Amino acid sequence: MQIARVALDVPLHRFFDYLVPVGEALSTTDIGRRVRVPFGRRSKIGVIVDLPSSSDHPLAQLKVLEEILRDLPALPDDWFRLTEFCAAYYQAPLGEVMLSTLPAGLRRIDPPKARTSQRAVKSPPVQEAPELTDEQRVALAAITGAAPGFNAYLLHGVTGSGKTEVYLRLIARALAAGQQALLLVPEINLTPQLEKRVAARFPDAGLVSLHSELTEAARSRNWRAALEGRARIILGTRLAVFTPLPELGLIVVDEEHDPSFKQQDGMRYSARDVAVFRARERGIQIVLGSATPSLESWANATDSRTRGRYTLLTLYQRAVENARLPTVQRIDTRLEKLQDGLSGALLMAIEKRLARGEQSLVFLNRRGYAPVLACAACGWISRCTRCAANLVLHLADGRLRCHHCGFESRVPKNCPTCGNQDIHPFGRGTQRLEEVLAARFPQARILRVDRDSAKSRKQWEAMVEKIHAGEADILVGTQMLAKGHDFPKLTLVGAIGPDAALFAADWRAAERLFAQLMQVAGRAGRADLAGEVLIQTQFPEHPLYAALVRHDYPAFAAAQLKEREQAGFPPYAYQAMLRAEAPKMAEALAFLAAARAWPQAETHQDVMLYDPVPMRLARRANFERGQLLVESPSRRALQSFLTEWLRFVDAIKAPSRLRWHLEVDPLEF
Repeated sequence: MQIARVALDVPLHRFFDYLVPVGEALSTTDIGRRVRVPFGRRSKIGVIVDLPSSSDHPLAQLKVLEEILRDLPALPDDWFRLTEFCAAYYQAPLGEVMLSTLPAGLRRIDPPKARTSQRAVKSPPVQEAPELTDEQRVALAAITGAAPGFNAYLLHGVTGSGKTEVYLRLIARALAAGQQALLLVPEINLTPQLEKRVAARFPDAGLVSLHSELTEAARSRNWRAALEGRARIILGTRLAVFTPLPELGLIVVDEEHDPSFKQQDGMRYSARDVAVFRARERGIQIVLGSATPSLESWANATDSRTRGRYTLLTLYQRAVENARLPTVQRIDTRLEKLQDGLSGALLMAIEKRLARGEQSLVFLNRRGYAPVLACAACGWISRCTRCAANLVLHLADGRLRCHHCGFESRVPKNCPTCGNQDIHPFGRGTQRLEEVLAARFPQARILRVDRDSAKSRKQWEAMVEKIHAGEADILVGTQMLAKGHDFPKLTLVGAIGPDAALFAADWRAAERLFAQLMQVAGRAGRADLAGEVLIQTQFPEHPLYAALVRHDYPAFAAAQLKEREQAGFPPYAYQAMLRAEAPKMAEALAFLAAARAWPQAETHQDVMLYDPVPMRLARRANFERGQLLVESPSRRALQSFLTEWLRFVDAIKAPSRLRWHLEVDPLEF
């Protein structure tokens, strides 16, 4: 009897042996095929990983494969190496990793049936390549002139400097060499305009997209086209990094700094870091692009101790003729009385744009009407009953909503505690800002752009078209509007309330704020109209804002890296976070304390285990949450420790409702 070893999507660090049905014969070319197998009382989809000559279990105990699925080619060797690396580095079960990288439709017992007739897609008009700037030529020459093999480039270009054009030229080169190109973007909302631009440049190249808003059938169809080599350009979000590509020759990661590239459940991987490993393993070039690179990438490109891990290429000038970087001004809100959160200088600047027929963007990274509803008489505030957070007032829907667990309730007519009818919203979100601006500028067409108004890709595309058509005068938006978008008539950006991030508990907050403000500032003045950015702050002297005024990312990054080195933070240390959640905080902390008490920990002298503490959001969805930080100056030492330690953690007896996970290279603290 022939044996097939199968990987399954289960949280166990092992594979499962099955007997091959009578009449079937498998060869090594079938390793990587999907199979349907009996598992417990139901069937599951798995992947053949080996054809061993024997099993550790008696043959009589082995079940028989139900079906060998031959509708797709076998998964290739480099896909196996990629998933094996991820399972080892992120300390996740290999079967879980392998199956999670496949489209959902290919993991189902009853996959969705593909439509026989597909809706015709209107092709965009073919676009000719524009003339390159001198800086773009230098960057391209550095990449195309390099010796064959693995090379990693950090393309640091100011907003509007033409990084995308560099990507397109490199993709053209890969296609001409008979290779496939993988282009990763952080969010679905960045995909439509980039998709159109790539399709217009390469109308016959076989472009497919891979992201979560596709139907299961469409995602499976596009993934299959990539696997079979019919798709030559693959544009996708983070999971697309695992797409099997037999002729992959180039990887591009756009907005490489974006935290959306980090998966926050299941295997908590960084798509950017996985992409770099994949490029190295395949011996190909990878380009990481950003106006505000992550400090890890910046250190890899500029710190002599990393021995030039990445090559730094810089675009200092905007690509459009006569387009200049916007002027950035700080408005000291200590000296000026605000009108509903808006300074007189900002209101006057908006008025000037309205008179000139130009667009303004008021940026506030807080959706809803107000962060909290409160009673001044008794002190009641709208807290979430399931989380250690407040319910946000969404006045347009008449709802109080938790942005952490999704709980919502109707807005009370009076105080639930004392009955006082005089309850008020405190603070402001985008809905309230929209209301204030509508009252101040009744003649203006105001468009609010946040996750409440643009819940789907279709809604988002309609809003972008409206902005491009000049059908909005004032935009009120969150970070959705901060990156990757090119609005020629937008000449003013006003940033409201950015100071909170300067004193946040998370030591990455300053890096995120600088990136956010640089990106949103970059929306202004991208054509031949001059742009202006106004930042309302109580701390105008802060070095972060001073660097922003100068558009000086290198100086900001150098200062931040110096602080991190002194504090022993990444990228000068390597971290992992063990988190536990349970109905009671005592149970979560007790589990973490038991994990910390591993007797062999003392033998790993280069590894530091901190004390278990509650998480910043200590309760979420009725679970109390704690965390335990593990840190080392050596990545190798940390990985060695984690591999041994997790065997001990796995064996700890815990309450039935306690859940735990480990995150390597955590972004959130």
